[in-house]
This record gives sequence, structure tokens and C-alpha cells, in this order.
Amino acid sequence: MMSYDEFADLRTRRNTIRRYRRLLETELTDIERQYVERRLAEERSAFEKLTASTFPLTFSIPHDPVAPPRAADQP
Repeated sequence: MMSYDEFADLRTRRNTIRRYRRLLETELTDIERQYVERRLAEERSAFEKLTASTFPLTFSIPHDPVAPPRAADQP
């Protein structure tokens, strides 16, 4: 069973990922964009590790919600 702390960490990371995605939709300098992209990748990785260690099923978050589906994902 997931502990309260694990659930809170999962929720915090999910919210941080959303916040970084919104930031990437704004005007940023190249250095700012690189920083946010790096932090976003780190948060995604931490989120995926936490879900893998907590849930018996695999959950993933979309990396780019507006990107067209990849050929491998199509029937």
C-alpha cells in the first residue's frame, strides 16, 4: 500500500511537471529553456521511478501532449 508520504511526493512531482510544461510554453531565454527542460526530464524520471516502485502496474505521463502519435503507437 502506498504511504501518505509517497502519495504526496507523487502528487508534488506531477504538479511540478505540469508547471515546467507551462513554463516551456512561455518566452524563455535559451539558458532558461535548457534549465527547465533539464529539470523537467529529472522530474519525469523521478516520477517514473516512484510509480514503478509503488504500483504493480506501469503508469507513464505523456512527454509531449500535443505531439502527433509515433508510428509505433498507431495500430
